[in-house]
Amino acid sequence: MDDLWKRDEVESPCIKICVVHPTERICTGCLRTIDEIGAWSGMSNAERSDLIKELPSRASRLQQRRGGRAARLKR
Repeated sequence: MDDLWKRDEVESPCIKICVVHPTERICTGCLRTIDEIGAWSGMSNAERSDLIKELPSRASRLQQRRGGRAARLKR
């Protein structure tokens, strides 16, 4: 990595899969809320670190899809 572009800050957890879950209202890629995504650039390193630590616990909030049309037809 080029030292000129190296920064001493917590990097974004964004993985370029930007889809907001319709009921949980969190990004299915990085698990942040829209407000957290928008506020990221203004957060301190401490705030970013705290948020990064919290994100893994949110994964369980995203439930697997129920199967769409195929699942409804089986009923």
